[in-house]
Amino acid sequence: MKARHVLISAILAIFSSVAVAGFVQPVPVSVDFDNNIAQGDMFTARTASNDVEFIGCGIRHIDDGVNELLFGFCQASDADENRVVCFTQTESLLETIRSSAAYSFITFSWVDDGIGDFECTRVGFSNQSFYLPKK
Repeated sequence: MKARHVLISAILAIFSSVAVAGFVQPVPVSVDFDNNIAQGDMFTARTASNDVEFIGCGIRHIDDGVNELLFGFCQASDADENRVVCFTQTESLLETIRSSAAYSFITFSWVDDGIGDFECTRVGFSNQSFYLPKK
């Protein structure tokens, strides 16, 4: 009986390591101005061989005691130095931005707001483990 447990444990360990190793998918940052979409994973951007690649989203809360402002933003720059920053005050997008993690895969879309800035129209994150770096 003990040999059976050891054998089953060994088989499960082998299959789980193969499954994890097969799902590692680092994704470099890309900024597509034809389709107004940026995507990439934050770990790959942090460890890129260039110093211009990054992607991330955040929320700023500014309160001066008289006025209060809450807005979200997403920004990206790819290896070719294509850069974009979009802003939002849409509550559903702010909730999505709040759910991000340090090693997320990020995708966001934008539209031109007509006054020189971009409005975020969609923000998505994946915090799944298969985007973690290979060891």
